[in-house]
Amino acid sequence: MRVDPTAPRPVRYGSQPARPGADLKTAAVIAELQRRDREVRAHEAAHAAAGGGLVRGGPSFRYVRGPDGRPYAVAGEVQIDTSPARDPETTIAKMETVRRAALAPARPSSQDLAVAARAAQEEARARVELLQHPGDGRAGARIDVTA
Repeated sequence: MRVDPTAPRPVRYGSQPARPGADLKTAAVIAELQRRDREVRAHEAAHAAAGGGLVRGGPSFRYVRGPDGRPYAVAGEVQIDTSPARDPETTIAKMETVRRAALAPARPSSQDLAVAARAAQEEARARVELLQHPGDGRAGARIDVTA
């Protein structure tokens, strides 16, 4: 039997010969992992950039190992301070930042939308508090200047 030395050889994984098309399937899996890795990193970077000083540390990622042995990010998160501030004005500004950070990625996740909704609720509570106590010396209190 003659062997053509220019013919492609099947790739072996372990002791089993590769199935026909395995190289194409592996390449497709790697391409999809690379795409997902880029998407996850961009998504979390958008949160971190918009969150500014409220971000606690940097993005963290969950990885899977691809068929090429490399790790690929498939999920991530950015920790952000969502606690109310000491006064309503600061809380309003803080929750606006939280909401912007949650909605910063091009395609916010359901978790992102939930965080934005909670921030909007907290912001609304702070606005109500501000309206209920307009004359307590806080910024924005109304002063009667009629004489």
